[in-house]
This record gives sequence, C-alpha cells and structure tokens, in this order.
Amino acid sequence: MAKKMLIVDDEADVRDFAANFFRKRKIDCATAASGEEAIAIVGKNRPDLVLLDIKMGGIDGIETLRRLKQIAEDLKVIMVTGTKPEAEGNLDTCLKLGALAYIHKPLELDELEKVVLEKLSQPDK
Repeated sequence: MAKKMLIVDDEADVRDFAANFFRKRKIDCATAASGEEAIAIVGKNRPDLVLLDIKMGGIDGIETLRRLKQIAEDLKVIMVTGTKPEAEGNLDTCLKLGALAYIHKPLELDELEKVVLEKLSQPDK
C-alpha cells in the first residue's frame, strides 16, 4: 500500500511541485493551502507524514503543528521554512512540539527526498 503524505503550504506552486515530485515516487500526496485545511484533512484521513510550511496566512505552521499533535500525537511532521530556524527560535519550538526534521526553502530536491523517504520508512511509535 502506498504511503500517504500531506503537503501544507500557502504557495500553490510549492504545493503542486512537491506533490508531483513525490507522486512520481509512488507516494499518495494530498495538499492543503492552510493550517486550518491541514487540520481538517488529518482529522478525517490521517497521512503517514506531513510536510508543513511555517510561514502561512491564518494559523502558522507552529500552531498547526501543535494542533495536529493534539489530533494524532505520533503523527510524523517535517517543517519547512524560508528563514533560518535559529533566527526566531522556531527550530527549538518545533522540535519540542514533536517535529522530526526541519528543511529550508528553496527546497533542494535531493535533501527533501532523502529526509521524507527516511522518515516515511521509520516505524510508527
């Protein structure tokens, strides 16, 4: 059975690019344009992994992460950011909330693929 991934980003081109990239690798990808949409999707159809942008309109990625972990404590989440994580203390916050990794934009496909496939292959806790 194919692994399921949710890509959450308020930029349509980033969502579509990442989804198409992982679909070619036989991963079933859904997308969400906001934290609110991501929460609704995870509540109904839990993915194996969430790729979550930090800077979004509405609720940001950190608050979305907090709420997703309330729905599914063992949900695998990788955070994506366009800023240096240490600049705003986001890295520590995300790791404390249960994020598994932190990837920087612009997305480097080799790094993104390596991290996502590694986290998807880890057994659920």
